[in-house]
Amino acid sequence: MDNIPFNSGLILVSLVMSTTATATAAPLFTDISHVVEFSPATSPWPAGSYAVPEITGGGVALFDFDNDSDLDLLQILFPPPNAPDTPAPNRLFAQEADGRFVEEIDAGLNDSGYGQGCAVGDADNDGDLDVFFANFGANTFYRNNGNGRFTETTEQIGIQGKEWSTSAAFVDIDRDGALDLYVVNYVKYDPTIECRGDNSTPDFCGPGTFAPTMDNLYRNKGDGTFSDISASVGINAPGKGLGVVTADFSGDGWADLYIANDGEVNQLWINDGNGSFADEAILRGAGFNIYGQPEASMGVVVGDANGDGYLDIFTTHLRQETNTLYLSDEYGMFADGSDAAGFGRIDLPYTGFGCGFFDYDHDGDLDLAVANGRVKRGPLLPNENLDPFWAPYAEPNLLLENDGSGNYTNISAKAGAFGSQLEVSRGLAFGDLDRDGDIDLVVGNIGGPPQVFRNDAPKNGNHWLSVRTLTGGRDAIGAVLSLFAKDKRFRRTMQPGYSYASSSELRTHFGLGAIGQIDSIAVNWPDGSNEIFTNNGIDQFLTLVKGEGKPR
Repeated sequence: MDNIPFNSGLILVSLVMSTTATATAAPLFTDISHVVEFSPATSPWPAGSYAVPEITGGGVALFDFDNDSDLDLLQILFPPPNAPDTPAPNRLFAQEADGRFVEEIDAGLNDSGYGQGCAVGDADNDGDLDVFFANFGANTFYRNNGNGRFTETTEQIGIQGKEWSTSAAFVDIDRDGALDLYVVNYVKYDPTIECRGDNSTPDFCGPGTFAPTMDNLYRNKGDGTFSDISASVGINAPGKGLGVVTADFSGDGWADLYIANDGEVNQLWINDGNGSFADEAILRGAGFNIYGQPEASMGVVVGDANGDGYLDIFTTHLRQETNTLYLSDEYGMFADGSDAAGFGRIDLPYTGFGCGFFDYDHDGDLDLAVANGRVKRGPLLPNENLDPFWAPYAEPNLLLENDGSGNYTNISAKAGAFGSQLEVSRGLAFGDLDRDGDIDLVVGNIGGPPQVFRNDAPKNGNHWLSVRTLTGGRDAIGAVLSLFAKDKRFRRTMQPGYSYASSSELRTHFGLGAIGQIDSIAVNWPDGSNEIFTNNGIDQFLTLVKGEGKPR
């Protein structure tokens, strides 16, 4: 986020109208938000206090909290403007057999902190998914009891921190089989500071107003309790963090950490495998954009955008900045490929938050979805229908199609309400809600209910595969899957903690195009071991269990 004024209202309106034009064919995504039985938790929001935490949250999550084999929905909430002490509990919705989402008030996951984001993972290796909430103020951790109920255990397990936390991710940094936790912290916020926008009207402050703060890395002791090891392992540089994603960026088999910082150089903490981290973002070319400038980084995701087998990084930014695509090579070095990928002519007017690579049409390449919403007041856009306080911050979302080589085209006009409806969107989660093999979208919006978009895109005979990876009875967060079919190789990571302040389905999805037979799937497990699985079919949900494949 930033303080930069934006006066190109005519350009913005023109672009919005061009990308939201009525398409002749049926929309690729259908708004089925009515399936969430959402009753307003608060009265209409009053005139705002312009407290910055109101403009940054909140995330959404898709995960199976009750182990009934379907995805449930979690919405992260925070108090309405000008009422910071008003309770605003997070809301968990269980998916029923008929596809409806019904609120689970008694599940115990209705944390009432000043919510921003969350992370989902099995921290105690008992086979069910626990939840960490990143809050403005005290963070909280909820242990899944395995019976559809959660217990808040923050203090008992050693989680501390009362900073302003935004995002978090579970990751096994030391390959010991227990999930560690990285927590992104934002700024040292001072609520007494007032800021103004265009024409001296009150508005939200940008990050330059406040000092950066330190992140937290919690090591899992192996029993589901944690200790903060940030300083001792070298994670000791402050930042204004909003997003985080984990992957093996250096190619040495150890999980690294990439942090999207707001208006400052991003951080790439490289794990040396001996218990220490070093920030190599600038050295590896992933700290600044191609012009040597830091950007207002918010959301972040990792994926192989151009199909060369290496993991690229995509980050979302403020309007008047392009979203950034850092292309990786075999040495773990990065180059800014945003202009060549086509982003500048697509996303310059928008402020992006949640994001994700996914193959919406199963043609074998990774497309992109981006959730947008301003952080500074701007001109009202056509057909907005929001609360008057939030209307000047509303923008449409983006759906971008990959041509197979990492070049992207804006197809938002074909995406139905996802690409045309104006909201102040933040969190964005990905998952197969209806178990039909393709990826659906859930968007978290400020001041309203979550939106659910069913993927109805024509697949044109293209095939798919959805893979769950298990190690020690839990989902193998951090596993890297390489699918081989004749001369094709698809590389994906199993990591739900990406986008912005959100968590997505704990499965790995492959669009296969016309490929009708798979030769093998190689899995690099989080503990450093490698296995290969053969005789795998297509158009199915597959589970790969560590120890049941052949060593590589």
